[in-house]
Amino acid sequence: MQLGFFTMPIHPLGRDWRETLREDQEAFLLADELGYSEGYVGEHVTDLAENITSCMVFLASLAGRIKQMRLGTGTVNMPNIHPAAVAAQISMLDHLLDGKLNFGISPGGLLSDAEVFGNLDADRNAMFLEAIDAVMAIWTGEAPYKIDGKYWKITTERTLLPEIGQGIIGRPLQKPHPPVVITAVAPFSKGVSAAAARGWDPISANFLMPKWVATHRASYEEGCRAGGRPVDLSNWRVAKSVFVAEDAATAREYARGEGSPYVHYFRSLFTKLVKNGRSNLFKEDPSMPDSELTLEHVLDRLVIHGTPDEVADKLLGFVDEVGPFGTLLYAGHDWRDPALAKRSMRLMAEQVMPLVNAELGAEETAAAE
Repeated sequence: MQLGFFTMPIHPLGRDWRETLREDQEAFLLADELGYSEGYVGEHVTDLAENITSCMVFLASLAGRIKQMRLGTGTVNMPNIHPAAVAAQISMLDHLLDGKLNFGISPGGLLSDAEVFGNLDADRNAMFLEAIDAVMAIWTGEAPYKIDGKYWKITTERTLLPEIGQGIIGRPLQKPHPPVVITAVAPFSKGVSAAAARGWDPISANFLMPKWVATHRASYEEGCRAGGRPVDLSNWRVAKSVFVAEDAATAREYARGEGSPYVHYFRSLFTKLVKNGRSNLFKEDPSMPDSELTLEHVLDRLVIHGTPDEVADKLLGFVDEVGPFGTLLYAGHDWRDPALAKRSMRLMAEQVMPLVNAELGAEETAAAE
């Protein structure tokens, strides 16, 4: 199992925006130094706590500074951006990153973003599909394009001057395009099946109960078979909130104590998702009334913390619960204590993952005998 990084940072309100952006950049640079295989960043426009308004701009700020790992948009919220802008910007970003880009896409989940962009009452799934089809048509077609959709009409027929390059959108460095990934937040996700059938791969969200993460495996397998591609679970990524410290007391205090960035993160998500009718993501029994759902229960099930040995054991239990997958994405959180936050990322890479992979390898060997 590989180790990657995924952050949709939720910082405390009032922190200096410059400071939080530098902190988020530093997290990616540290992940790269420690050998994390890939790193993704989310985007939201209308949330002061979620400080990254464009994942493409943020990743561009890391160009030339990241030495090894692939970077990914996590995700571009397709209904909120014109497809021609996405095609052009992702193409440029792929060149800036020397072809080490994964193209993460989604319909977008923040309702205030949908409202500000005027699509709150629209079929955002339909907009998402039209937008990504348009991006692919731009990358694989020829100018002047002539894309006539319900939501966007794209052409340069009236202004095309091919002899000087005018009217032509550049293509990505990777051919035919960067690998496409989607984030999966729904139990029994039909989106995962549809994506897999198109050759795309899923990232299961870190705020989804393990019981529902497990359903993504069958959805992915179904989609792979429908698309005539081999079922390769190494392409399935799962994000998880983890905190590691040398001693259990420090780990518990930072992950669950007063002022914990993990508690802050999930309190914010809990408030948003319950208010927006998505409380099912936090329930293992769909019939549970919202009144019985507590933040403590969510934290118990969704945050892993402890010493390296304890975290490795808990992660192995998580793998037993959800099934095998290829990359564990360590979820980024606010650095209330930078030294502890950095130490956790280091312990995860240098101690926890070797323990996890040694056990998984032993299990594979035993199964083969």
